[in-house]
Amino acid sequence: MDRRTFITGLGAVLAAPLAAEAQPAGQVPRVGYISPGFSSDPLRQRRLGAFRDGLRELGYIDGQNIVLEPRWAEGQYARYPILAADLVRLKAAAIVTVGGAATKAAKQVTSSIPIVMSVVIDPIGSGLVTSLARPGSNLTGTSVMANDLVTKQLELLKEVAPNVSRMAVLWNPDNPSGAAAMSHVKAAARSLGVEVQLVEARNPQEIDRAFAAMTRERAGAVVVLPDAIYGNQIKQIVGLAAQRRLPAMYTLRENADAGGLMVYGPDLRDLERRAATFVDKILKGARPGDMPIEQPTKFELVINMKTAKALGLTIPPSLLLRADQVIE
Repeated sequence: MDRRTFITGLGAVLAAPLAAEAQPAGQVPRVGYISPGFSSDPLRQRRLGAFRDGLRELGYIDGQNIVLEPRWAEGQYARYPILAADLVRLKAAAIVTVGGAATKAAKQVTSSIPIVMSVVIDPIGSGLVTSLARPGSNLTGTSVMANDLVTKQLELLKEVAPNVSRMAVLWNPDNPSGAAAMSHVKAAARSLGVEVQLVEARNPQEIDRAFAAMTRERAGAVVVLPDAIYGNQIKQIVGLAAQRRLPAMYTLRENADAGGLMVYGPDLRDLERRAATFVDKILKGARPGDMPIEQPTKFELVINMKTAKALGLTIPPSLLLRADQVIE
């Protein structure tokens, strides 16, 4: 985005009302959906499709009794406030936000339109809510709590690479959820007796530099924290880990499909589908602040054996038995 476009869009955000009027009775409700990705990305379309499927299971058909309004950030966090303000002007009945940064932007733009967050890492630590049971304000949805997730990811990676004494952690400092995870990362590293190298990357160019820094500082493995930008750059990140011969842990299943060594995390498409249940309740009159934030009940471990062999790693048999899927 060039500077003129951003300033124009920001002006629109500042001009947008903080409290939109309720959608007129009798009109087909519009539901916004803010994605961090590109509309041409099959991964992001599958995620939107999961949300659409969830709505269909509840009796909502796009274009008939509901209108979906997808908005795509094109991998740029700066677009979030502009996209949210656009949905406010449309008087959306609810806005679904994918990720912590999109949720934060939407919350800053409107205090009245219900926001259903999806795939947010630690909404309490990132300051979005003060309670999962009663989130308050106009926000509810699904969450992946960072303390359990990140701790387990480091433990599993240490099992695969027991001789590694220094692990890199790739994170985006612009993501409020990433900052909240840092204390958990450091605590987990101390308990495992490893040094941790925190490496920042906000865009594809910085991702290249981040992996160069890992090699320079002699990191022996890397954990890639979940982030919207990284979800757009799966091939780049998996390729760099292979090139630098770094055992890597990811959260997105698609990383293992692309050749990543290990994935430990929830089924994100299931979380997207579950967002539809919140929208359904909101359209029927429920207050988002009274609806408890839900967390995933199952985390999956996926191991790519082809990548393990390429890195010269021997996966412990006990870990293979615990894996939900082994990619040969």
